Amino acid sequence: MILLKNLKSMNKIKTSEPKVLWKVRCKLGEGTLWVKEHNSIYFVDIKKKKFFSLNIKNNKKKIYKINKEIGFLAHIQGYVFILGLQGELRIQNIKTKKIIKKIAIEKNIKLNRINDGKTDPNGNLWFGTMDNLERKIEKGSLYKLDKSLLLTKVDRNYRITNGPAFIDQFNFYHTDSAKKIIYKIKISKKDKIVSKKLFKKFSSSEGSPDGMTLDRNKNLWVAHFHGACVSVFNNRAKLIHRIYLPAKNITNCTFGGLKNNEVFITSATKGMNRADLQKFKYSGFLFSIKSNIKGIQQKKFILKNAKHLFYPLLVHLKRTLKI
Repeated sequence: MILLKNLKSMNKIKTSEPKVLWKVRCKLGEGTLWVKEHNSIYFVDIKKKKFFSLNIKNNKKKIYKINKEIGFLAHIQGYVFILGLQGELRIQNIKTKKIIKKIAIEKNIKLNRINDGKTDPNGNLWFGTMDNLERKIEKGSLYKLDKSLLLTKVDRNYRITNGPAFIDQFNFYHTDSAKKIIYKIKISKKDKIVSKKLFKKFSSSEGSPDGMTLDRNKNLWVAHFHGACVSVFNNRAKLIHRIYLPAKNITNCTFGGLKNNEVFITSATKGMNRADLQKFKYSGFLFSIKSNIKGIQQKKFILKNAKHLFYPLLVHLKRTLKI
């Protein structure tokens, strides 16, 4: 009994008070990504067509403008990222602004856009689409982009896709925010869905499940849009911890930091009226909290035989630098 009690105490999650890292006032902050080699947290503002980086060692901030709405970034190497944009995936060096490759997504569904995206434990990219007008139609899908840039539609009939968060290579959580549902999905080696089960359905008072991440104990950390908090659920969907924030629409979260025990959290002002903004004065800001538990960080997006993609970039750099 004493041993069991000690184990429960060891596994109990503790977190610090939320800290404001950047008073950026995002309309729709999203897409948190920790890049260890840059000591930086990256995130996006979908509606303002911008993404941001904050180096937590020297507090250096940078704002990048883009020509399309952006849902997420995934790191490849150096300053080369893959960007999830409206109507396309774009491989780009964000420092030189050189575009290396574009991959069209859902060309025939003009009002759709890419929303959230993450890499799996093998470095493949998974992302979802949604109706950009947020109508009550199920035009969103879940896709996988592999190391050879082969695109596969894995699931469909979503209204607002969010996630995924990978437990392992074949099991992950994925969300339809409009339906207030988190699914637990199992796939085969050929990316076919073996099972898709309801993991958690939010009540109206809880808001909608949005972006999410996993800690090393495989607990699921979920942002609440319209819920002003991040909740932590164990693998049986039991609520084991909750972090309240001074922002109404919490949109995304990820682990990172120098010790991998910091959770970075984005928020949004989208849909808020004057009374909401007065009550939740920190809405749209970037926050962080520290935890006694470490997280699972995203893998880089790994490209197979990437030399042919990066060769034009190398030529461009040599010409620019006159090497």
